[in-house]
Amino acid sequence: MKLNKSNKDPELYYYTDKKGKKKWMYRHKYYDQHGKRREKKRRFDTEKEALKDLYKLKADTIRGATKPVEFSNYTVAQWFDTWYEAYNKNWKISTRKQRESAIRLHIKPLLGKYKLSELQRTTYQREFINKLLENKEPSTVETLHNIFKIGINSAVEEEIISRNRFTKLKIRNKGDQTIGADTNMEDNYLEVHELVILLVKAKDVLNITNYTFLIVLAYTGLRKGEGLGLCWKDIDMENLTLTVERTRDNKGVRPPKTENSYRTIDLDESIISQLKKYKTWCKKTLLSFGRHLKEDDLVFISYQTGKPLSENTINIALDRVIKKAGIKRITPHGLRHTHATILLNDKENRSTVEDVAARLGNTPQEIHRTYHHILLERKKETAILFTELVRSAENL
Repeated sequence: MKLNKSNKDPELYYYTDKKGKKKWMYRHKYYDQHGKRREKKRRFDTEKEALKDLYKLKADTIRGATKPVEFSNYTVAQWFDTWYEAYNKNWKISTRKQRESAIRLHIKPLLGKYKLSELQRTTYQREFINKLLENKEPSTVETLHNIFKIGINSAVEEEIISRNRFTKLKIRNKGDQTIGADTNMEDNYLEVHELVILLVKAKDVLNITNYTFLIVLAYTGLRKGEGLGLCWKDIDMENLTLTVERTRDNKGVRPPKTENSYRTIDLDESIISQLKKYKTWCKKTLLSFGRHLKEDDLVFISYQTGKPLSENTINIALDRVIKKAGIKRITPHGLRHTHATILLNDKENRSTVEDVAARLGNTPQEIHRTYHHILLERKKETAILFTELVRSAENL
């Protein structure tokens, strides 16, 4: 095949294929991060496409972003094999088995042939999510989806690809309801005995970060993002309080949802005790990565890297505990609903609507709107209580 130089760029060429059609390609030479000479080739149907991709490639090289160039031909299968081999020794045995199985049985068979840098959301949805939903429960598909996203996040951290395209995809169940979004409040909470089962099982099967995060959400009613945004300086161990000043997700740190979301919450001794144990663990973990814990540090960190916990981690942990405990499925936001409903269902009415609103960072109107069915029952019980009190007085 004879290559002819284009007058647009010295690394751009055109040629004629077997069918007599004019095609374009570039041959970009560069030095990798180890100083070795490399060459990247790619073919195109048009000069415009070839030139655009070549300029992007040169820009990456100039910026020193050689990894995307070197790994541009990596397939999904190659990356997930590399990711597993590099990090599996840092994972718990149960996590290792789960991820190995997901890679071997699902990710590689369905997506392995696609280039990592070129896999599109539509392809992923069609070839992975939709095919899995044909014979698996939505909760199982969501777990596999989350494992895939964790692997892709690692590729982003390694600067092999620039971003994770798959973070906003939602899994829909048979009723066409999004799994992972806030489901109907009436379904998305636990009874108090179910919460006890959940937390006992969580202590047994989860690592200390995920267990502490779950118990903090359950005992405070924090939103997941508020928990992810907690810093050690926000927790007053002496006065048993926790202050919400920010929220965090995979896009970064932001101010809380509303003005009412800025709040200080009272804690009990059991939560403070767990947080003290966890803080000691965090100090040891960070030291293993050559860092000292600072009061400005985010509270919840990965045991694998010592870096702040990703927002998907707690979803996976909660799903795992629920399956082990054999209770109904809720989302992390369901723990907030659980906290509110337990307080509002108190037969002695020790917490007012205003108390619950202040604790959750809502207005009383929002509490009435969200938990109206519980408050209706509470009104009925109040009427019955009044009658019982009067009758008991008559018998004096």
